[in-house]
Amino acid sequence: MEDLTRIKDRIEQLRKTINYHNYRYYVLDSPEISDAEYDQLMAELRQLEEKYPRFLTPDSPTQRVGAAPLEAFNTVEHRYPLLSLGNAFSKDELLAWYGRASKLAGGQSFDFVCEHKIDGLAVALTYVNGQFTVGATRGDGFRGEDVTQNLKTIRSIPLSVSREAPPRFEVRGEVFLPKAGFHKLNQERAAEGSPLFANPRNAAAGSVRQLDPRITARRPLDIYIYGLGYAEGKATPPTHRETMEYLKSLGFKINPHNAPVADVEGAAEYYRTWMGKRESLPYEADGIVVKVNSRELQERLGNIGHEPRWAIAYKFPATQATTLLKEVRVSVGRTGTLNPYAVLEPVSVGGVTISRAALHNEDDIRRKDIRQGDWVYVQRAGEVIPEVIGPIKSRRTGEEKEFSLLETLFNPDKGRPACPACGGEVYKPEGEVMYYCANAACPVQLQERLQHFASRTAMDIHGIGESMSATLVGKRLVKDVADLYSLTREQLSSLERMGEKSAANIISAIEDTVRHKRPLSRIIYALGIRHIGEEMANLLASHFSSLDDLAAASREKLTSIPGVGPKIADSIIAFFRQEENEEIIQKLKDAGVNPIGEKAKSEELRLAGMEFVITGKLEAFTREEAEARIRALGGTGRDNVTRNTAYLVVGADPGSTKLARALALGTRQLTEEEFIRILEQAA
Repeated sequence: MEDLTRIKDRIEQLRKTINYHNYRYYVLDSPEISDAEYDQLMAELRQLEEKYPRFLTPDSPTQRVGAAPLEAFNTVEHRYPLLSLGNAFSKDELLAWYGRASKLAGGQSFDFVCEHKIDGLAVALTYVNGQFTVGATRGDGFRGEDVTQNLKTIRSIPLSVSREAPPRFEVRGEVFLPKAGFHKLNQERAAEGSPLFANPRNAAAGSVRQLDPRITARRPLDIYIYGLGYAEGKATPPTHRETMEYLKSLGFKINPHNAPVADVEGAAEYYRTWMGKRESLPYEADGIVVKVNSRELQERLGNIGHEPRWAIAYKFPATQATTLLKEVRVSVGRTGTLNPYAVLEPVSVGGVTISRAALHNEDDIRRKDIRQGDWVYVQRAGEVIPEVIGPIKSRRTGEEKEFSLLETLFNPDKGRPACPACGGEVYKPEGEVMYYCANAACPVQLQERLQHFASRTAMDIHGIGESMSATLVGKRLVKDVADLYSLTREQLSSLERMGEKSAANIISAIEDTVRHKRPLSRIIYALGIRHIGEEMANLLASHFSSLDDLAAASREKLTSIPGVGPKIADSIIAFFRQEENEEIIQKLKDAGVNPIGEKAKSEELRLAGMEFVITGKLEAFTREEAEARIRALGGTGRDNVTRNTAYLVVGADPGSTKLARALALGTRQLTEEEFIRILEQAA
């Protein structure tokens, strides 16, 4: 009989680990593990979620694209999400993807376009009446950073296009730094005594994210456009290949190595050709992208989660090198996890210098028999992050030392193992593989908790990211998440690099969580209770009317809820029993943080069984807030219009695809005002 609790725990641990590395990779540009190791984690998570769909949650890394925008730029909401691609690592996986797509297409065969998967930064460029108006990064896939002025310095991006172009349209492309430009840039930085960029992708991302466009202008950035996001007011070609030729005619730079192929065997041949010639390319590429050529078929195939069914990345094999593992150190996570990582003798792998890699836990280190002082195999799969595959035992001298987390953390002054950040006590819960810092006031944990509390899927407080969280903790302006509500504009504006306007924006974002009350599920998730992800928070909010109701729940009541096991129940009870957490919740209440309760029997809810789809931008609330209101009243929010859709809510600048589908199916359309009236009547 399967141990479902163990499987669920493994899924939650995988999500936590992947989310951490997503943040390091996409937000900080400071990755810690290899692409190959990351892909293995994602592959394991996908396999488990497919086999056990009951444990699939909206907050899973497989359902998202990525991570949140940086704080330094204004935010741009993408009209259509910038989706990430699924990966294939073998021809069998490519054929399996093709088989799934063909089955969904009714068994028909179809042709493709193959492109290089360039190692750069994805951007969306919007043109209005022929003029380049907005340029944004991918960000988290739904909202990106406004880097328009920086992108205007890239000479291969046209500032204007022919009036024959659609009145309003968006193209998507990859900004990259050619290999020659990367090496020259690093030579200049070495001469200046500045830190070197690890690889062209980091260099491109860092260049586009410069606050001073003059710095970006001095970097030899380039771009290839790889797709059309949307177009209004004029018909566009019916195939991807013709669309690329059309965009080329408008003045956009298209990769000359793009090639049409008749079938999946042609795609495999394209892959083999460029795998052998990848080193001759003037840019870094970690694979190819295979796209269904017909745009009508692309639309029919749609997306699964946040990946298109009509395209896939076929990744090149990982490259390897050997190096010395000098030391294993330990970092601290949000929930107090003590995470070992490897410090390596710097080594070049595929043109990238690697100096460290993550090690998940002590058990994993022992399983691989990795020791401090070992020569190890290091793997890099097309991008920057390394994976320590294992030791080269034949090179051992006998001087190597087995790693012990408790020995590494031993503090002579305290006479015991201690947290490396705060000196707090270290413990390991029964049945778990991770060690934890027991100090609730640990500054590193507090910094991570602030980031989590303010994140988009929690309280959604713009401006409280990694840098600001570290500053607030370092300046002792906050001692817990509730202290955010005691901050003043004067306190913030006195901080380094913080002007009056930025301070006012942060205070306004904090106050917004009081003015526009967050659903109970969001607050449960924001509190950072161990083992509570977004889906579990939604489940709990549907059974309890308030935080007090949840806090008073017995173990028996909690475990009677389908999906809540003993481990989760014990974690909830332990959280609410801590005096510090009781004080935090009371401070939140005193500040006016009063969540919207979501508890109700489904048959009693006025919108029970109704499906809503939202297109365009709403004025009264964000899409996430609107969908939360729908769920609270028993309805569901969907991404695509189907025969089951009751209403299509139409905001500003709606998408033409959803509108056309609604018209074809006879789905009733609502203005935002009509939608609000339905919510008010159903409340």
